[in-house]
Formats: sequence, structure tokens, C-alpha cells
Amino acid sequence: MAHEWFIIHTLSGQEQKVLDSINKRVDVEEVGEYIDEVFVAKEKVVDVRGGEKKVSTKKLFPGYVFIHVRLRDEDHKVISEPMNFIKDTPGAIGFVGGDQPEPTPDAEIEEIKSRIADSEDLERPKVEFEVGETVKINHGAFEGNNGIVEEIDPEKGRLKVTVNIFGRNTPVDVEYWEVDKG
Repeated sequence: MAHEWFIIHTLSGQEQKVLDSINKRVDVEEVGEYIDEVFVAKEKVVDVRGGEKKVSTKKLFPGYVFIHVRLRDEDHKVISEPMNFIKDTPGAIGFVGGDQPEPTPDAEIEEIKSRIADSEDLERPKVEFEVGETVKINHGAFEGNNGIVEEIDPEKGRLKVTVNIFGRNTPVDVEYWEVDKG
């Protein structure tokens, strides 16, 4: 049977440890013929600390590692070598689905990989915003003012926020990192 995508459930915060362990042990334990690719889904996000814009990474699916592995034979029976290899990985709980896991469709994995690739070019905010939500501007000429989110431009990482200044509603264009949730 061909390689298929499966999901490994990990202990909280152990995703990178599981990924590193699999990558280090794959040649030593001679399971390279079964395992093709392993990754933790992360994207770049923007945060403001001390008034400065910082770019960091955020796990898209905390507690999970994605693996492209030949786990089933032609009769769809689980092959013991890769199954035991994952079960013996420190920090790994096992496959999502238990002892008879079902593969994840390639289209879902491609969508996740696409989102990861997009984040290389597009910095996503650590906090997602919604139209109609109240936010507080924490940087720039309108610092300290509250406003209502009117438009969201994820490609540019900007918001159009309506702020009441001198009794008049004024639209203000700000970057994600320049505001906090209400």
C-alpha cells in the first residue's frame, strides 16, 4: 500500500519533541521505508510587546503532528513496525483513531500546507478580529481610542476602524498589531 497521511496525537506542548524524536530515530530504527514526511503545522503571527511589533510562530493544531507513512498493507491491515515506532515515541499518545486509524485526505493536508506557506508571506495576527467588534487602538495618532471594526483586509494585515472623535465617527485605517480586542 502507498504512503498516506495520518495524524499523531501528542501530549500538550510536546509536538516539536515528537517531531524531533521521529526524525532522529527514523534511520537508527530502520523505518525509513515506511515514513516519508513529518511536520508540525505552524504559521507566522504578529504580536506587539512593549510597543514593538514581533513576529512569532503559532501552532495551527496544538497537540497534533502530521505524518506521511505507509501504515497499512494491501489488505488495509496495520503494519506493526511503523505503528510500534510511533507508539514508542516519547511524547506521542498514538494515532488519532487509535489502533485502526483512518488516513487524512490529501486535500486537507494540502490546505494546511498552503496555509503554512501563505503565512511565510502574510503575517497573521495572533488575535483574529471580526466586523462589528470593539477594539482599542494602542499605537499611533489615535492611541487610546476605542472603535468598531468595519472592514478587515487579511492580505494587507489592516483593519478599518470607526472611531468617535469630537462627536463625529471617523474611519481610521490601522494595522492588526496596532489594536487590542475591546
